[in-house]
Amino acid sequence: MLSRVASNLYWLSRYMERSDGILRILKINYASSQDALNEFSWRPVIRIYNSPDEAVIRDIEFKSRDVLQYMITGKDNPNSIINIITLARENARSVQDHLTKDLWQCLNEYYHLVNDKRLISALKKGDPVSVLDELIKQVMLYYGIGEVTMERGEGRSFMNIGKYLERSIQSTDILDIKFNKANSDPDLLTGTTYLRYLLLSLGAYDLYLKTYRQGFDPENVLELVVLNNDFPRSVLYSVNNIYRYFERLKQNNDIVESKELSFMIGRLQSTIKYSTVETITQQGLHTYLGQVKKDLYGIGNALNQNYFAYA
Repeated sequence: MLSRVASNLYWLSRYMERSDGILRILKINYASSQDALNEFSWRPVIRIYNSPDEAVIRDIEFKSRDVLQYMITGKDNPNSIINIITLARENARSVQDHLTKDLWQCLNEYYHLVNDKRLISALKKGDPVSVLDELIKQVMLYYGIGEVTMERGEGRSFMNIGKYLERSIQSTDILDIKFNKANSDPDLLTGTTYLRYLLLSLGAYDLYLKTYRQGFDPENVLELVVLNNDFPRSVLYSVNNIYRYFERLKQNNDIVESKELSFMIGRLQSTIKYSTVETITQQGLHTYLGQVKKDLYGIGNALNQNYFAYA
């Protein structure tokens, strides 16, 4: 497979996964803002996906609808849904012959939905949750069509590596920022509301209730999001799948540099697999997650150098 094709498929998948994560966290935090007794700050959410000027944050920090517009339809926000899906569509269009017709049509519908003026109007005056649900449903449709129509070959391996790399980075970021906020206000972790919304933003709430019967506990949340291999958005589950799909690529490619990349992925996988809540706490959660994220970015850079260098 040409490096240009592999790169486009990889980034198409990363952009789609990023849009899904943004939409889910926006939906849960909007619900949280409606339940908040005090003024609700969107600063942590904005910080997860953006590094805008402080002036931008101050201007919209406490304005839920303005934040939604900035994160979904903001043309001046590089990580807005409209910009991300535009990039995803451009990547898909350049490798359209490597995608199924159904998958391309689904992505195209998503693009036109995000650009629909009625959606922008609904964000301003209508029910934002309905808008977010409609967009999330489109992403789920994309994933379902991809699962049942795409050939199980190199292209799909690159797409899945992109998806799980992006997902693991997002889970790490969300956990790091949410727990860091609690450092300045320890009472947040003693109640159920903060942890409940954190779990909901990652789609982990139902599994948490089935796994832990003794109520909400920060250590259990940490264990589920980082170390649980049955949770599809845990860091360990995502890294295991990065390893799985890279091993498939190695079988079809005779690239010497793949040994180094395989070592990087395997080392990170072992680090997380043999971690415990106790060892993470001893090291410091922020330090631990920072190292995991550094390794994930290292894997992404190595992929770019060894597989996409001539894209």
